[in-house]
Amino acid sequence: MKTNGKVKLALVLALSIIVVISIGFHRNRSFKYKEISYKQFLKRVEMNLVEEIRLDGSDKLKGKFKDGEMFTTDNPRKEDFKEFLLLNDIKVVEDGGKGLLNQVLSFLLMLTAIGGVSYIIRNSSKQAEKEMTKMSDVDAATLTEGRVTFADVAGNEEAKESLKELVDFIKDPEKYLNYGARLPRGVLLYGPPGTGKTLLAKALANEANVPFYAVSGSDFVQVYAGLGASRIRGLFKKAKEKGKSVIFIDEIDALGKKRRGANSPSGSEEGDRTLNALLTEMSGFKGNEGIIVLAATNRIDTLDEALLRPGRFDRQIEVGLPDVKARFKILKIHSRNKPLSEDVDLKKVALETVYFSGAKLESLMNESAMIAAKTKAEKITMDHINKAYFKVLVGEEKKDRTGISLEDKKITAYHEAGHALVAKRVSDSIRVTKVSIIPSTKGMGGFSLNIPTDKMYQTKKDIIANIMIALGGRAAEEIVFGKDCITTGASSDLQKATKMVLAMIGSYGMDDQLGLLNYDVILNSNLNNDISLINRARDILEKYYHNTIELLEKNRVYLNMIADKLIVKESLEEEELEEILAK
Repeated sequence: MKTNGKVKLALVLALSIIVVISIGFHRNRSFKYKEISYKQFLKRVEMNLVEEIRLDGSDKLKGKFKDGEMFTTDNPRKEDFKEFLLLNDIKVVEDGGKGLLNQVLSFLLMLTAIGGVSYIIRNSSKQAEKEMTKMSDVDAATLTEGRVTFADVAGNEEAKESLKELVDFIKDPEKYLNYGARLPRGVLLYGPPGTGKTLLAKALANEANVPFYAVSGSDFVQVYAGLGASRIRGLFKKAKEKGKSVIFIDEIDALGKKRRGANSPSGSEEGDRTLNALLTEMSGFKGNEGIIVLAATNRIDTLDEALLRPGRFDRQIEVGLPDVKARFKILKIHSRNKPLSEDVDLKKVALETVYFSGAKLESLMNESAMIAAKTKAEKITMDHINKAYFKVLVGEEKKDRTGISLEDKKITAYHEAGHALVAKRVSDSIRVTKVSIIPSTKGMGGFSLNIPTDKMYQTKKDIIANIMIALGGRAAEEIVFGKDCITTGASSDLQKATKMVLAMIGSYGMDDQLGLLNYDVILNSNLNNDISLINRARDILEKYYHNTIELLEKNRVYLNMIADKLIVKESLEEEELEEILAK
C-alpha cells in the first residue's frame, strides 16, 4: 500500500472518531440532568411543576421543570403515558427519529472504523507478503560486462584444467553423453581467502558463454521461517528458465554447516530447512539439467557431509596459495596497465612474497601505483613496490614518534633483534629481509620480516624453528632486562607459538608422549574431559623457550650489535644484518 493511501485512510478514521465524539458532546453539551425517582416525578406533575418531557424510546425520560432545571427519570413505557402527560398540560417532544438517526450514524461510523482497521490489516498482510516475495527473489543478475577468462587467472593450473573440462561438457555435451557420462551437479572450490575462487567461477561461465548467477551463502540465512528455502528454490527456478547456466554460491559454509539436530545448542531448524532445500535441488529430482553449481568456502571441514557426497558436489578442487611461478604470472597480469620502471624486477618481488594470495598481490601492485601517483613519479619504481610491500604487511609507518621514550625504543630494538637473530641461527633457509623498530598504523611497535622458502609441506623441524623465532622477542627481553621487566609486546608472538604447538601435537601427531592421536576429533566428539593436551603444550613451550634463551645467550654479542644498530638507524635491510652476523 502506498504512503498517500495510508495518509488518506488515517484522515478518514480520525474524522470518524471526531464526528462520533461531537455527536455525543452535542447531545449533552449544555444539559446537566438531575436524577429523580419516578414517584418524585409523579408528585411534581401533580404540583404542575413539569414543563416538558422528551420521549426518545430509551429507558430514561428526560424533561424540564418550569424553573428551567433539567431532570431524568425512569421511563414507565405505558401505552397511555403520552395521553397522561398531555392531560396534565405537559409539552411532549418526540425524539425517536433523531435518536434512531444518531444510533444509525454511530453504527455506521463504527462500521467505518472497523472496516478501516480491517483494510489496514489486510493491506499490511499483502505488503508483508510482497516483501517476503521480494526477499525470496534473490538478486542474481547475469554477467554482462568485465568478462573474465581463464587467461586472466594465473596459477592453480590443476583447478583451471578441471574447470575447462566442464566448459567442454557444457559446449559439447553429446561427446560425453555417448559414453553415458553426466554433467557434474556441483563443483566445490576450497582454499584460503583471496586465492581466486570467485575469479575461476566467472571464468567458467564466460568461457562456456552461459548465464552466471552469483550469490552469497549469507543471502539464504534469514530469520523468517521458510524464506531461505524459498530463495534457494527461486534461484534454481530462475536458472532453469535460462537452460544451461552457472550458479555460484560464495561462502557456502554460511548455509551448509553440519547439521547437529534440533536439540543441539548450535542447531538451527531454519538453517536445516534451507540446507535441505539446496540438497533437494542439487539431487536432480526436478531435472535441473545443464545447471552447474559452483561453490566456494574457506572452511570445507565445517560443511555437511550430505553436501560433499557424489551427486551434489561431485568435484572438490583445492585453490591454494600460488607458488613462485604463479606469483610472477599474477604480478605480470596486475602490472599490464601500469607504467613500470626498468628497475622493477617482478621475479624478485615474486620470490619475496611467499604466502601472498592473488588478492594480496593485486593489492601490492595497486598500493605501489598509488604511492607513485602520490609522489607524481613518471613510473612505478622498485622503491615504490618495496614501500607498498611493507604497507600491505605491517601498515604505514607512524610519522609522529615523539612520544616514544629511549627506554621503549631500546626494549623494541632488543625484542626485534631477538626475533631476527633466532631466525638466522635456527634455519639456513629463512631470509630476514628487514628488521624495524618503527611503529606502524596496525599497532605494531616494530617487526622482523622473515621469508621462508616455498614448500609443499612443513617438517617438524620447520615448526620448531618457527616456534623458537616467535619466542625470540620475549627471550631477548628476559635476558637483557630481567624476568620482572618483560613487557606486553610479546602477546601476539605467544599466540602464534601456542597455535603452532597445539597444531604440532594435536593435529599433526608430532609428539612422542601424545603419539598419533588427533585432538581435533576428540574435541569435536566432546570427549575432552582432561587437560593433558594443554599441559603437554605448556611443557613443550617451556622447553623451546629455554632453548631459545640458551641460543640468544650464546649469541649475546650479536644480539647487542643488532639492537644497537637498530636504536641508531631504526631499520636494517637484509645486507646490513648479514654484515653484522659475518663479523
